[in-house]
Amino acid sequence: MELSLSSEEQALTASLRTFVQRELSPVCDRMDREDYWPDALFRRLGELGFLGVTIPPEVGGAGLDYRAQALVLLEIARASPALALSVGAHSNLCLDNLCRNGSEEQRARYVPPLASGARIGALALTEPGSGSDATSIRTRAERKGRSFVLNGSKQFITNGPIADVLIVYARTDPSRGTHGLSAFLVEKGTPGFATNRKLDKMGMRGSPTGELSFVNVEVPEDNLLGKENEGVAVMMSGLNVERAILAAIPVGIMEACLEQSVAYARQREQFGQKIGSFQLIQEKLANMYMDLAASRLLLYEALDSVSHDKRSGKPSSAALTFASEASTRAALQAIQIHGGYGYMRDLPLERLARDAKLLEIGAGTSEIRRLIIARELLGEGFR
Repeated sequence: MELSLSSEEQALTASLRTFVQRELSPVCDRMDREDYWPDALFRRLGELGFLGVTIPPEVGGAGLDYRAQALVLLEIARASPALALSVGAHSNLCLDNLCRNGSEEQRARYVPPLASGARIGALALTEPGSGSDATSIRTRAERKGRSFVLNGSKQFITNGPIADVLIVYARTDPSRGTHGLSAFLVEKGTPGFATNRKLDKMGMRGSPTGELSFVNVEVPEDNLLGKENEGVAVMMSGLNVERAILAAIPVGIMEACLEQSVAYARQREQFGQKIGSFQLIQEKLANMYMDLAASRLLLYEALDSVSHDKRSGKPSSAALTFASEASTRAALQAIQIHGGYGYMRDLPLERLARDAKLLEIGAGTSEIRRLIIARELLGEGFR
């Protein structure tokens, strides 16, 4: 596992940082205050090649690895964790998943417009009654000749209100339990498919989240992603990759919090001296740095792990759990260092604190991820 960035990764990071400073940073405040989705900015990411990082060049991607994809999210998250979340849902949960598991016809049809940003992707798994227990979904898909008819609902779907293409999980054989699930590609505009409500969130504002409904939605057999009743394999491999990739977002949050806190501690004066000379401020900065350094190492380990074995959930669960909780601590400590200024909405710190909290909940809560880690450590008899 290489810790330092390669020349290619350094170039990717530098180009992204320039994009973020010039084009993203000016709209971050509007995204949060108005829950505004920057559609043109998203499509610019596609034009610049940042949305299809892991996709082969022959279908419109850059042909890079998961670490490169994580670096994209990290750099975006330094300014807007919300946009990073939507880019992750599009690029990893939908596009990468589709490219890995789709047929040649599906890849040819869906991958290029998703990689270019011409279309927006999402993954629809969570339901009102099945959050952390992802395999207990109730949405049904019943075969009707060479089609399937979907009925059910989905909840808390990132990009749900704006997605053009969604990977939707449904139960195709209730008698087989977890081995009776299938994944389908559903397009916006399909009769019976609707966004019921765009949800109003505490944080990650500007990343649209919604409730979806499926009422007699007829999906052709050709839109089955993978094999019938084998959706759980697609789901679990995708979840491990998702956790590893999304762990880059809290790392980006921590980088921003530490950078701003160090700069403020160097220039802010109280009692006739810079506050950076106070030992309690120094302790906060040191703790933020240690959490950031540990999180980055866990992130790189998780990315290395899913590149070789997508079935193991321990490294990715550890990375996202530790980094998400550390990013919440870092954001709150950054506010404390800035005092009254940090509590004001003029600075981005209170927004980063609200954004960070979601990462302890999404992609399986911190509690569920700890169970995954422990059960892999203990073995089969403890599942």
